[in-house]
Order: sequence, then structure tokens, then C-alpha cells
Amino acid sequence: MQPISRRTVLAGASALVAGPALARADRWARVVAAARRYDQLHAILVAHRGRTVVAEAFRGDGLDAPANVKSVSKSIVALLLGAAIDRGVVPSVEARLAEVAPRLIPTDAEPQVYELTLQDLVTLRAGLERTSGSNYGAWIASDNWVADALSRPFVAEPGGRMLYSTGSFHVLGAALAEASGRDLLTLTRDWLGDPLGIQVPPWTRDPQGYYMGGNQMALSPRAMLRIGNLMRRGGRWQDARILPRAWVEACLTPVTTSPYSGLGYGYGWFVTQTSAGRLGLARGYGGQIIAVAPDAEAVVAITSDPTQPARSGGYFGDLLSLIAEEVLAAT
Repeated sequence: MQPISRRTVLAGASALVAGPALARADRWARVVAAARRYDQLHAILVAHRGRTVVAEAFRGDGLDAPANVKSVSKSIVALLLGAAIDRGVVPSVEARLAEVAPRLIPTDAEPQVYELTLQDLVTLRAGLERTSGSNYGAWIASDNWVADALSRPFVAEPGGRMLYSTGSFHVLGAALAEASGRDLLTLTRDWLGDPLGIQVPPWTRDPQGYYMGGNQMALSPRAMLRIGNLMRRGGRWQDARILPRAWVEACLTPVTTSPYSGLGYGYGWFVTQTSAGRLGLARGYGGQIIAVAPDAEAVVAITSDPTQPARSGGYFGDLLSLIAEEVLAAT
């Protein structure tokens, strides 16, 4: 029998090491192939254990240019609320709007408005008639978005069922601006943008000058991925704590349920369960997504055509399947 050479042993060892690595690369290639099938999808980034494993831009302006992330803005404002509480800008999530920003409340508001808490707003359980959906156009055509949102009739008890309403987050953003004495753009840059090293360009303001609290922010896909990794690590970025771990947990712990998608909803973030564990979602119109899977140590950032709808039974459902069946399976 011929002796086995050292070269043969080393080659065999290399093959054993390379085998799993090649298998992983093949799984990520399948994720890219699956994402490519969707005409609405512009860009996708995937990070596993902090390392970027997928970075593809099929359409749009690429991975580094800001994209309109639509209602992902709501999830960002929820993070700013956690930062404001941590800094003592507002006392707690149970604080009433009337305590934090009394001058926002219109003089003809119903008595219940004075009892609304920041928690009611960040969980979309204010009980006021929605400003989203068919009411959105009239709301943004009004001459005072905050007053209009707070002057609408109550259709549910505050703290009761979820009523998806951009106006609730716009009021919350305005309250943070009032309490801090700084506009929402400055807060976003100071409390998230600068620590994470991401750009946050100016976005839409209302007639009173308040930056829109629940829509129209612009973030690059890479910036979205960093926010997702911040959430995955419980509020830490590199060696610094940016957000309290307890706040991140509250964002990813459902307190109510969306009547449209059936997804749970925590503090500004949708939540569901997959075979790989909990999945938190910042979700915007058209298919803008930051997905965080803490148990699988995975983060996904997706941008899509912001002019086309992405419903739970359609394209958004396809994206959830892509994340759960391809991305998380590959981890």
C-alpha cells in the first residue's frame, strides 16, 4: 500500500473545512436568486452574526443611497422614544401627552385626549379615528396635522385595540420635539445617526414645521442594516450602548395585534414567530423592511418600489416567506 502523503492529508483537511463554507455560500446564493425573482424588490442586505453575507441591489439607487422607507419611520421614532426616556427627556412611557407636550393639544379636544399616554401612541392604541388608509389624504391636506389627529373622534378606548394611524406617530414625534426643544431630525441624527455612523437626510415637515413622525424618512439599505444590528444586539453598537436593552425587548414584545396582518405589535415594531424564533419587523409601504431575528442572529434590510402596495396576502407575504424560508433557513 502506498503511503499517504502530507499533501494528501492537507488537501483532505482543507476539503473538510471548505465543505461547510461552500455549503453556506450556496445557501446565501439561493437567497439572492430567490430575491431576484421579485420585480418590486430593489435591494437586499443580510447580516449573520454581524457579518454581511448578502449585499445585492437589483434596482433603485444602490446600497448606499437614501431610499424612502415609508412607515419604517414609525419604528425609528419608537427607538427615539426609548432614547428620550433613557436621557430623562420624558419621564416614562406611561407619561401623559398633556404632561410632556401640553401645547400640542387643541383647545377643543375631547377630555380623553388629556389622558393619552406615550405608550398609547407608540403601540398605536390611542383610540382616535385613524389618519391612515382612506383618511390619509385629508389629514395631510389639513393646516395642522397634530391638531387634526388629536381632534378626531374616539372610535375605541385608549389602550384598547390597535388602530394603525400615522397621525399617532406624528403626534409622538412632535411631543419628543416639544419635550427636548429640538426637532425630530436633530434627535434622529444625535441619538441614532451619529452613534451608528449613518446619514439621515431631512424629510417632510408639517405646516407647523414638525418633521413627520410616521412616514417619509429616507435611509440607505446599509443604514437600515445597522439599525437592525443595533436591535439584534439589544441596543449596543460596537462597544457602546445606544439604547437600553429593556427598551429593545419592549419593542420586540407584542402588546397588541394588527387586525390587517395578524402580526403582533410591540413598541413601534411588528413581531411574529418563525421556526428560527422571534422575528421583529419595521415595515413600510411598498415593501421596505428591517427584519431582526435575535435567536438566529440574523438581520435583513430590504428596499422596494415605494409606489406599489405590498399587502400581507401579496408581496409583503412573499417577503416574509423569503426571510423565514430562505434567509433564516440559511442561518
